Amino acid sequence: MDKVVASAGEAVADVPDGASLAVGGFGLSGVPDVLIRALHERGVGGLSVVSNNCGALESGLAVLLAAGRISRVTGSYIGANKEFARQYLAGELEVELIPQGTLAERLRAGGAGIPAFYTPAGVGTQVAEGGLPWRHDRSGGVALASPAKEVREFDGTEYVLERGIRTDYALVRAARGDRHGNLVFNKSARNFNPLAAMAGRVTLAEVEELVEPGAIDPDAVHLPGIFVQRVVALTPEQAAAKRIERRTVSG
Repeated sequence: MDKVVASAGEAVADVPDGASLAVGGFGLSGVPDVLIRALHERGVGGLSVVSNNCGALESGLAVLLAAGRISRVTGSYIGANKEFARQYLAGELEVELIPQGTLAERLRAGGAGIPAFYTPAGVGTQVAEGGLPWRHDRSGGVALASPAKEVREFDGTEYVLERGIRTDYALVRAARGDRHGNLVFNKSARNFNPLAAMAGRVTLAEVEELVEPGAIDPDAVHLPGIFVQRVVALTPEQAAAKRIERRTVSG
């Protein structure tokens, strides 16, 4: 039951080229930076990533993106990541953009063993009708477009069929975790982390504070250890390294 491994490098040692990854985090909050950098150091490439966004301020998944290690992204937000936009428009990166709530539910559904579900989000748009550019060619044209999806009517309302997402691995970050893999997330860092963890067949969690089994009140567990296979305890320096994307002040 002890799922703790000695280092982030050991945790990602078997992640191969071409693997699919569900990655937690939103902007700079709750991003598993240490595991991502361990993947970068291994030189793994051709990765298919499922994440809300693809890193920011040259951190998180932006590290792998800048190194050309990511071949496909399924997400909902590009934000101010200029390199992401450049690779996408240049035909170097395949991108499936979907509504944010749909992304969250696709991850949750995959982790819960639900193969597909119907949602009203995207009905009457290219999300349902197809034609969204997934990959551009070098001249700016569309080399690969999204397919049309099944639409059905329930009680007078149309819904589009969306598939649940399962990935080879998941990378997440938690505030606390025990040796059995039970995790607790801090405030907004909870974001996509539990959903990504559920979707991964093998889930790797970096934790800011490692505690012994029983130290976390069962009612306080945000993600049960059944969804986690490997736990990496961060050093105090790694746990404290938290950047702020945009500083704001009030007068």
